[in-house]
Amino acid sequence: MASQFRETLIFFEKLGIYDVILPFLLVFTIVFAILEKTKVFGTEELDGKKYTRKNLNSMVAFVSAFLVVASAKLVAIINETIANVVLLLMLGVCFLLLAGAMHSGDKEFFLEGGWSKFFMVLMFLGIVLIFLNAVKVDSGISVLQWIWEQVFNNWDSASVGSIVLLVIVVGFMILITRGGSSKPKEKKEE
Repeated sequence: MASQFRETLIFFEKLGIYDVILPFLLVFTIVFAILEKTKVFGTEELDGKKYTRKNLNSMVAFVSAFLVVASAKLVAIINETIANVVLLLMLGVCFLLLAGAMHSGDKEFFLEGGWSKFFMVLMFLGIVLIFLNAVKVDSGISVLQWIWEQVFNNWDSASVGSIVLLVIVVGFMILITRGGSSKPKEKKEE
């Protein structure tokens, strides 16, 4: 027998909380926050203080949220992506807990240096893969699965040659544009 809380969650699902209300609130909040921060619609001056145009920002956020909720496909992508991003976040926290348990010392080694950049890149790649897995093509498979099948089913010498050439060109571009410091070296006086 299901618990009372499980029945409440099922009732909320039937009511449309997860498919309408929560995605609406999420999109509205994010769009409104971005518009407030960027001040795209400008500011108003009242009593010598500048204020954002909250009425315009809220209306654009409101309409954007309604347009997103009107598309069942977008809502499904948002629901799947957010759930998987939270799972990725929880995995990152668990890893940091385990690594911190093995570390002795006062220095916070994950928050500085190369580790921080490594984990930012790793989390970014995870989010991109999660998004590509959430978006479905017309045949019903995810974009990530479609890319995977295209890469391994259409693998030939021309594809390998193109990838190797691309890696070499990008490598040379990074090597050339990286450069040193812009300050000329000072001569030591003897």
